[in-house]
Amino acid sequence: MATLLAAGLFLSLDGISQTYADNSTHGLSAFGELKYPKNFKYFDYVDPNAPTGGRLSMIGTAGVITFNSFNGYILKGDPAQGLGYLANEDHVFDSLMIRALDEPDAVYGLVAHSAEVALDKKSVTFFMRPEARFADGSEVTAGDVVFSLNILKEKGHPAFRLQLRDVERAETPGKLTVRYFFTGENTRDLPLIVAQLPIFSKAYYTTHPFDKTTLEPPLGSGPYTIGKFKQGTFVTYRRRPDYWGKDLPVNRGRNNFDELRYEYYRDRIAEFEALKANAFDLREEFTSKVWATQYDIPPVRDGRLIRETLPDDRPSGAQGFFINTRRAKFQDRRVRQALDLAFDFEWTNKNQFYNHYKRTHSFFENSSMKAVGVPSPKELKLLEPYRDRLPKEVFAKPYSPPVSNGSGKDRTLLRKASRLLREAGWTMKDGKRVNAKGEPMGIEFLIFSPSFERIIAPFVKNLKLLGLSPSIRRVDPAQYQERVKSFDFDITTQRYVMPNTPGVQLRNYWGSAAADFKGSQNLAGIKNPIIDALIEKIIAAKNRAELTIAARAIDRVLRSEHYWVPHWYKASHTIAYWNKFSRPKVKPRYSRGIISTWWYDDAKADKLAKSK
Repeated sequence: MATLLAAGLFLSLDGISQTYADNSTHGLSAFGELKYPKNFKYFDYVDPNAPTGGRLSMIGTAGVITFNSFNGYILKGDPAQGLGYLANEDHVFDSLMIRALDEPDAVYGLVAHSAEVALDKKSVTFFMRPEARFADGSEVTAGDVVFSLNILKEKGHPAFRLQLRDVERAETPGKLTVRYFFTGENTRDLPLIVAQLPIFSKAYYTTHPFDKTTLEPPLGSGPYTIGKFKQGTFVTYRRRPDYWGKDLPVNRGRNNFDELRYEYYRDRIAEFEALKANAFDLREEFTSKVWATQYDIPPVRDGRLIRETLPDDRPSGAQGFFINTRRAKFQDRRVRQALDLAFDFEWTNKNQFYNHYKRTHSFFENSSMKAVGVPSPKELKLLEPYRDRLPKEVFAKPYSPPVSNGSGKDRTLLRKASRLLREAGWTMKDGKRVNAKGEPMGIEFLIFSPSFERIIAPFVKNLKLLGLSPSIRRVDPAQYQERVKSFDFDITTQRYVMPNTPGVQLRNYWGSAAADFKGSQNLAGIKNPIIDALIEKIIAAKNRAELTIAARAIDRVLRSEHYWVPHWYKASHTIAYWNKFSRPKVKPRYSRGIISTWWYDDAKADKLAKSK
């Protein structure tokens, strides 16, 4: 308040808006770095003259195999691809600002044309465009923005309550001016977070309950509306010809398809067969064996079906077998490390992946935030206060998964695993590994697709050699998603793609507060006050150098605790698509860019149709 008074901003309501607008910026980033100037015309990775029309049908996010709701912002139900808090791109709901896909974290004006962060970082004000409209023609106002924040905090997915914990409130100094107030010290990311929240119509949700699952298409202000769909089978989005923001700089050359269609299949084998039959247009291939051996088919050889590898400069993040430490049998980190020793990646990569992958070591793989070597002096400064409570290896080279001899059952590694289990109180009795009460250790791998069984099966064999009692439990997609939300599993597979500028979302991944709320992404159930403290150091980083140091420090601690058996990664996207699309010359560095920047090419489509 004192800062704002000193700036002379409380003379009148109109004075507030005008003074802020004169000092506002067209974009925001965590560290104030913006690539695009105020008067930029379009992003570098689009073609501003791209034609519009046609349809793109595709498989969406890997692992999402069903849907029963068009409400993607609550815990209940399984939302359709293309909308919701986990969507790569929400096609229905606009936000105040939108991300630039060639910058680490910058956002630029969409519904808001500009914003200003207070000097004390305790508030941010957005100035909205008067032309913004919902799909029913009603005006998008600051009241809708405030309503959206409040409803997400009150009734939204629990992840929002954690993410928005330090967003104290929002107010409307004017009809098209909204101001958010923050609490706490670590407010660096909060302007970016609130800038990207979906904007809901307050009027619409006075007659439609927000906290209910529904297959009634919602009212949004974005470039698409929901079209035809069949629950659990497909969903389409129709481009709005009357979309209010289609000519804005942030939207030129984007949203070029008249229709987007997401297809749902129960497993990857069925997906691949459908692609070959031209049942849909595009698919990212996640099965290395299929990519290496099964694309030598006539449509690929004659150029009708394009097989391509796109670079991926994002941190590859964390994919692995996540171990549920809420289970008593997994609370000793020696047990968890023993599981890691039993997984033979070298054999798996050679015999099942055709050496297509590299082994993941870090939670920030493929980035400068990955910890390497011994801790630097700046890392030690963060870690030293906890030395007596941390494993010794945190202060040496970071833990890396073992390299086997590639035999499939490396006896040296299995002996080490056996020793760790024995030290943790799990001894052999009649060929079974049991605890002090004589109880055997059963381990269930929870999956939903048969395609992953071949990868887990050799792992299961090695665990049996250790006297454990592993099994693979395959359930239907709806049951799988409910069990994961409720943490009703021993071990399951997940992949988290880390952002270029990690911040408050890490509370949801690894924070103690997220360990117990249903639907959180803290699958391992991590409750570690040291990790909590290091998360806050990342959030509080004042520049990218400080962020990198803090990320490396937390990476060391996470890896030493063995919360997962790390998988593998590749710094690329392997995609296959029927040859009827064109795209800009430049790919956005931090995205595939397919949905938002490609377009339907009539000439290619005609040629493809005639070639049949």
